[in-house]
Amino acid sequence: MTSIVYGPVPSWRLGRSLGIDLLGTEGKTCPFDCVYCQLGRTPHPLIERGQFVSIERLAEELELVKGLDIDYVTFSGMGEPTLASNLGKAIELVKSALPFPVAVLTGSSLMMNKQVRGELALADTVVAKLDAPNEELFRKINRPASSLRLKDIVSGIRKFRQEYRGRLVLQIMFVAANMRYAGELAKIAESLSPEEVELNTPLRPCGVPPLPPQDMEVIEGQFARLKAVNVYKSRKPEVKPLDIKETLKRRPEL
Repeated sequence: MTSIVYGPVPSWRLGRSLGIDLLGTEGKTCPFDCVYCQLGRTPHPLIERGQFVSIERLAEELELVKGLDIDYVTFSGMGEPTLASNLGKAIELVKSALPFPVAVLTGSSLMMNKQVRGELALADTVVAKLDAPNEELFRKINRPASSLRLKDIVSGIRKFRQEYRGRLVLQIMFVAANMRYAGELAKIAESLSPEEVELNTPLRPCGVPPLPPQDMEVIEGQFARLKAVNVYKSRKPEVKPLDIKETLKRRPEL
């Protein structure tokens, strides 16, 4: 049986991050098939929630990692964590078992779902993805399930922002296809009032090349009205994963 708790991994966003994978699938399970995903293509496209990993199994694995020196416990893993219908219970369990803040990394695809927003609200930090200002680019970059629409996803993030009392971070992955739309994305970001905007480009091996630092510098200038963090200007801490095989399965390059 593979482990669903992995890392810690060095995160330029969250420091020493202990990962939790509530999907535990062989291959990515996600409503998206993003061109830049480090996990490759999506063999299990899914938009319906379900239980993949039991709370009992998570509790057993958490007992094995007590005493670690970390900064965050982060729900991520082999796809979209909000697909796990027991995400809320899992967050509550982690908060009762470990003395660290909890983050969820989400592609934002299910945030129009009220129950999903309620479960996400249990986390201390939610990092929500938004890579495109229009439907055409959304389909080109994120390659979503056919029933998903960008306007609904933006609406879901906006509703969450109105309800959420924690730290909302917006993450934007910039590639050649959307770099010229930074100004439009900045306007949308301003309307969503995040605590922070993470300006990323795919530095890990994937299907598209990263933008060079000078292009990211220009993009950063478009977000001057927001607290923006440029991936090229951030540092990752040194960490030693508990199980390198399980960690590299989800983070092909540390």
